[in-house]
Amino acid sequence: MAAREYGQFCGLARAMEMIGERWTLLIVRNLLSGPQRYTDLHKGLPTIPTNILSARLKQLEEAGLAVRRALPHPERAVVYELTDYGRDLEPALIALGRWGARAMTEPRAGEVITAESVAMAFRTTYRPEAAQGATAGYEIRMGDFTLRVQITDGTLTVGIGPHPAPDLVVERLNDQGIHALMTGTKTPDQALADGSVRVEGDPALLHRFVEAFRF
Repeated sequence: MAAREYGQFCGLARAMEMIGERWTLLIVRNLLSGPQRYTDLHKGLPTIPTNILSARLKQLEEAGLAVRRALPHPERAVVYELTDYGRDLEPALIALGRWGARAMTEPRAGEVITAESVAMAFRTTYRPEAAQGATAGYEIRMGDFTLRVQITDGTLTVGIGPHPAPDLVVERLNDQGIHALMTGTKTPDQALADGSVRVEGDPALLHRFVEAFRF
């Protein structure tokens, strides 16, 4: 019996054999935002040992959850991306993220906020019932990184990088700007008035954004 096998004929046991080791689900979380190079993955998980990252990527490939491919010229880079089987994990990660968020208050000493962790926060806080039938594109500027958030007929997609044609740009001007909106600590009007956030586009769309994403 392999070290990672549980010896039980059970779907959960099978899942844990493939994704239950330390760091694996966070690598999957990061790849949900799109293909990434090894260096991108390490940047998004700055405390992971390089040998562990390499081992977990190999395990994801062996399980059929991720593939490695070369980008066409002129990039000439190798990226990792999820297979359809790997992307099927998204609902489970969203459920785990919502569950884990109940134990969060303020960041612990030394904890970092990455583009991938904020992208996951948008997935876990999305309220499809509040955006049913809506279509809007948002570019969220968080200082060191930018995210693109697209709602199309109520379906959410989140990626890292600028939005090609945003209906609204939301720029965080202090550490709590976006967070205060999503927790309801501040209303959109209050956040705009006190300078917590700045927008480009129709400010009314900020109200729709807050309705769609709420902790």
